[in-house]
Amino acid sequence: MKQDVAQTGPDPVDARLGTRLAELRAERGWSLGELAERSGVSRSTLSRAERAEISPTASLLNRLCGVYGRTMSQLLSEVEAEPALLVPAAEQQVWEDRASGFVRRSVSPPHAGLRGELVEGRLTAGADIAYDRPPVPGLEQHIWVLEGALKVTAQEMEHHLGTGDCLRLRVWGPTRFRCTGPDDVRYVLAVVLP
Repeated sequence: MKQDVAQTGPDPVDARLGTRLAELRAERGWSLGELAERSGVSRSTLSRAERAEISPTASLLNRLCGVYGRTMSQLLSEVEAEPALLVPAAEQQVWEDRASGFVRRSVSPPHAGLRGELVEGRLTAGADIAYDRPPVPGLEQHIWVLEGALKVTAQEMEHHLGTGDCLRLRVWGPTRFRCTGPDDVRYVLAVVLP
């Protein structure tokens, strides 16, 4: 259950993320209205995300990453304190989109200058996440299912992956990730910038 922001204050990651989103918009000299027009996200939602009044969804972050020309991992790594060469499992950044049943763990040590990264994804049984565009057109993804069943739709083609299966693709348009089994799915996502 999401904590009451008024009683306990915003989640520290959401607060740092909101600050970084506001910085990115300010760096470009955009108003909330201009960002709303570019991203297709309402001004009020953008404002609430920047003030950490809401925890942004994966879909919202994906849209903003597309506008700002970075991957979600790059954006999330920008809210980290300092880059490291080694990130122990207990210290890896975990972000949860409770609304969709998606949990994302940034496995790779964060570094804005690298082109590749590893992410662990978890979807609860029945979870369905749709992205209307890639954060960076032509992004290369390798999806390796560790446990469970996953259906990935890209370029109007459905791919059914079971435990141990790996899919490689370049993302140019909408994608969709669905947990199709009776149990949660856990997978590794290797992301490589073009």
